[in-house]
Amino acid sequence: MRFDLTDLRLFIHVVEAGSITGGATRAHMTLASASQRVRGMEDALGSALLQRHAQGVRPTEAGRTLLHHARIVLSQMQRLHGELTEYGDGLRGHVRLLCNTSAMMEHLPTPLADLLVAHPRLSVDVEERASADVAEGVRMGQGDIGICSDMAELHGLVQQPFRNDALMLVLPRSHALAGARQSSLADLAASSGRPPELAMVGLSAGNPLQELVSRQAQQQGLRLRYRVRVRSLDAVCRLVEQGIGVGIVPRTAAARCARGMKIARVPLTDAWAAQRRLVCVRGESELAPHAQRLWEQLTAVAAAPPARARRSLNASG
Repeated sequence: MRFDLTDLRLFIHVVEAGSITGGATRAHMTLASASQRVRGMEDALGSALLQRHAQGVRPTEAGRTLLHHARIVLSQMQRLHGELTEYGDGLRGHVRLLCNTSAMMEHLPTPLADLLVAHPRLSVDVEERASADVAEGVRMGQGDIGICSDMAELHGLVQQPFRNDALMLVLPRSHALAGARQSSLADLAASSGRPPELAMVGLSAGNPLQELVSRQAQQQGLRLRYRVRVRSLDAVCRLVEQGIGVGIVPRTAAARCARGMKIARVPLTDAWAAQRRLVCVRGESELAPHAQRLWEQLTAVAAAPPARARRSLNASG
């Protein structure tokens, strides 16, 4: 039984994509070539690695064992490559980073830029996901490092604090709650004059932060009517300023936008809004040198004094 690194990489892609077609695309192979390689692995093993079904494929018990070891082998090869290139012309490699919306938009640009400037041969693939999917992705080896809310299921992961960034209401200054010290989502609905409906300015459909807000509203029997959906937190606040509706954004985004926009900020009292951001990995010893550098960079951000954190935030805004 002889599997090469291309076989192992392809098999990981197939399982993560849920189909041989998707795996072939990720591996930059033709479907025929990918199918032949998968069949070759199964023939060499003498056992099926994938269960084929109408929606795609899923790994068999043997396939899950291969997946586990394939990830270990490729991680070790990446670590070997990283350590050897440090003897050459500088750190080189590729890091897969999974993070939630507020981390991507507010907290990540400065530490990530610092790392990439210091290591020109390093590349980072950043993928935005809901916090629960970030944690699961890191656990499954789909990302080297994750940044997510502490409300996610983090069992089995090494965690370090990253940033505290509670969600806040952003309101037109003419809104009835604009002068409130704090508010719940239910209070906001009661003040709207037409509960349980809320006129909202939101992020694009499918955005993890917006999905969280919608899910929590639904659990409370509230209905969100999105008057407009946009792609950035800045655009949400700008439309709120124009009186289009109300928004829910991370505190750092609300504070930054309030410096140049006529909006009111009101802390949300709902438990789900008080989120603490964590950075997580499966294990520090498993990280390749380039991923280790990013891990150190992100955990150093958490340890920075408040004044430094504010300067970094201003630089990224």
